[in-house]
Amino acid sequence: MDNWYLHLKGQLDGGLASMLHPDVVFLSPVVFTPQEGRDITMLYLTAAGGTLGGDADVETKAAESGSGGFGYIKTILQGHHAMLEFETTVEGKYVNGVDIITCNDDAIITEFKVMMRPLQAVNAVHAQMGAMLERLAKG
Repeated sequence: MDNWYLHLKGQLDGGLASMLHPDVVFLSPVVFTPQEGRDITMLYLTAAGGTLGGDADVETKAAESGSGGFGYIKTILQGHHAMLEFETTVEGKYVNGVDIITCNDDAIITEFKVMMRPLQAVNAVHAQMGAMLERLAKG
C-alpha cells in the first residue's frame, strides 16, 4: 500500500498508471457493472479523487482533524489484499466507505472495489461523480 499512499500524495513515479494492471477491474458503488481496464479505472479513480475531497491526507484521520476532508481512518492488510476505511463530506453529507484493493505478486492492483454509506452520501457522490466524469471526458 506504500505506492497507493505515494500516489495520493502525488509522489509516485509513473503515477497511477504504473500501479494498475492493464486488465484491472473497478467496482463502484454508483455503477452497476464492473469497469474493466486501466484507462476506465484511472478515469473513475481520478473523478473520485475530485469528488471525495481532492488531496487525501493519509497521515491525519479525517474525523480527528475536523476538516471534513478525505482521510483514511483504518487500514486492514492481509496478503495481497487491503481494506482502507475512509471518511469525508460531500455537499455537507458525511461519507463513510472502504476501498478494497487486491494486488498481484508484483504489487500491481488487479481489483479496486469501493463501498460507501449512508444512502444520502451515495446519492450525493453519484451526482458529483457524474458531473466530474463528464468534465474529465470533455477534456
